[in-house]
Amino acid sequence: MAKRTIDKAKVAKKDEFYTQLEDINNELRHYREYFRGKTVLCNCDDPRVSNFFTYFAYNFEFLGLKKLITTCYKNQNMDLFSMNKSEQAVYLVYEGDKNGNHIPDAEEIGVKPLKGDGDFRSKECIELLKEADIVVTNPPFSLFREYVAQLMEYDKKFLIIGNVNALSYKEIFPLVKDNRVWLGASIHSGDRKFWVPDTYELNAAGCGIDDDGKKFIKVKGVRWFTNLDYKERHDDIPLYKSYSPEEYPTYDNYDAINVGKTAEIPRDYDGVMGVPITFIDKYNPDQFEILGMSASAGYNADIVGIPFKGDKDARPLINGKNTYARIFIKKRK
Repeated sequence: MAKRTIDKAKVAKKDEFYTQLEDINNELRHYREYFRGKTVLCNCDDPRVSNFFTYFAYNFEFLGLKKLITTCYKNQNMDLFSMNKSEQAVYLVYEGDKNGNHIPDAEEIGVKPLKGDGDFRSKECIELLKEADIVVTNPPFSLFREYVAQLMEYDKKFLIIGNVNALSYKEIFPLVKDNRVWLGASIHSGDRKFWVPDTYELNAAGCGIDDDGKKFIKVKGVRWFTNLDYKERHDDIPLYKSYSPEEYPTYDNYDAINVGKTAEIPRDYDGVMGVPITFIDKYNPDQFEILGMSASAGYNADIVGIPFKGDKDARPLINGKNTYARIFIKKRK
């Protein structure tokens, strides 16, 4: 039901899902060494409600940041600390504590107008992107492909939130396969709660109002996507099972065996294996090589990555039945 809420939001272009500070804290602690002396851009964030702004502003000195820039998408508030409405899109610049109280005060934060609506694809927002070293935000779910493409075009380091289903996008999977993008450290399963604007209707399971009167929705399949490395990403997946043809059947249309769960990858099989997409949650690039993925009935050699032996249906089939999307992997020697 929560997924249905997200789908409706995509149709309506309602992508304002505000990340909780706890989720940001849990992820950012794995990357602190990357931020010293760097300019951070949060380019999908209203600082009045964005916990990304809160995290970086209040941890500015602790992280040793050079500059924090946040951009707001249209109809935002020119005065950060008042409720005077303005149609003007703005961006904020914070360069650290000036009065010694270790708090980001209003007079220390530069609030500057934008000529356009603050869309991350606009020319002036791209100029801010060029200035940044690292981008950290929760981009619009409906524009995830475009957003990642822009980060790659401008060769930026990033830490962003998306849905695990994005791994199957033809624009995203090649980046994962080529070890240019991977999943973050802290979220591997479960729901995540996001605050939403008061104008959102709460008409599905997984929605509610918290103790502070804020509306929220719970979303399944949330993941961090990044190109910042971290130690845990190189931990081996423990392999304890032995291969047998009965337990690991070969696909009808691929020269690969089916592995139903990541935990069941056989320790003594060196050929190609098809594993669930959630394998990426535990993927160690030093232990396994990603060859490709089959997620649809149509065969795309560049995406699938291994020869197709079937007729029409390119989904991994066992005795004519679909096993759903599979990532093809092989152990590294």
